[in-house]
Amino acid sequence: MTAIITEPGIYDIPEDQYHADPVPEGSLSASGAKKLLADGGPARYRYHLDNPEPSSDALDLGTAAHKLVLGVGAEIAEVRADNWRTKAANEAADEARARGAVPLLSKDLKVVRDMAAELRKHPVAAALFSPGRGQAEMSAFWVDEPFGIWRRCRFDWMPSLDVRPIIGDYKTCQDASKHGFPKSVANFGYYLQAAWYCDAYQAMFGGVLTEYPTFILVAQEKAPPYLVATYQLDAEAMQIGRADAERAMEIWRDCREAEAEGRADAWPGYSPEIETIALPRWSRAREDFYA
Repeated sequence: MTAIITEPGIYDIPEDQYHADPVPEGSLSASGAKKLLADGGPARYRYHLDNPEPSSDALDLGTAAHKLVLGVGAEIAEVRADNWRTKAANEAADEARARGAVPLLSKDLKVVRDMAAELRKHPVAAALFSPGRGQAEMSAFWVDEPFGIWRRCRFDWMPSLDVRPIIGDYKTCQDASKHGFPKSVANFGYYLQAAWYCDAYQAMFGGVLTEYPTFILVAQEKAPPYLVATYQLDAEAMQIGRADAERAMEIWRDCREAEAEGRADAWPGYSPEIETIALPRWSRAREDFYA
């Protein structure tokens, strides 16, 4: 049965129903907010809303890693093949996806199992995702009164009210080091997500909280030895994330109002005007070198 959300709250619904947005009048997620803020963002956001991206090997591996680390999620279907170049392997993958499972080659399934085992050795990450601390993959829906819009998020790990409000979020990456992972934080907008998820938890439980929620990123590398690190963003990053979230909500609200008015430019892309551009700075430096 497909969920229909008309009241704010916490809901235990399948991931595909969450991403399909079960709020009849529409709601904005953190991933949607990040798309809106990119160059040409509103047009790109609207396109991806109407044309969801298909799954990929990298996405399947990340989804499977979440399943084994968090303990909930779609079934993992092992495809006993060395690669995806055979007809049999692709047919097995199609059959798995048809029933809502995540297909993985045997070698990739071993990788995610090894990743999950390594994460359980990390004292902070293991404690953060321990069953006694909360629930995995819970969806929150709420109305943002200042902007008059619905917002939503899906917690990797939502802490229980009887423990300190620390929201854990699991990220697979190439480099989990203190010097390398901040690039992922910037490139993928994790700072906006951090502010967004803290807002969600505050909206759900603010009336009984004794302290503002904390957002912890659990980063794990996808190559052996599958190193794990845990990070909390500083105050400046959280402030920037909240400011970006507010800007995205304003854009979304205004675009939807323009769409309701029937305006052709409701979801704008790049500027319709002819603009002057210059060579990038690195190119000018090269020309100076050869002068």
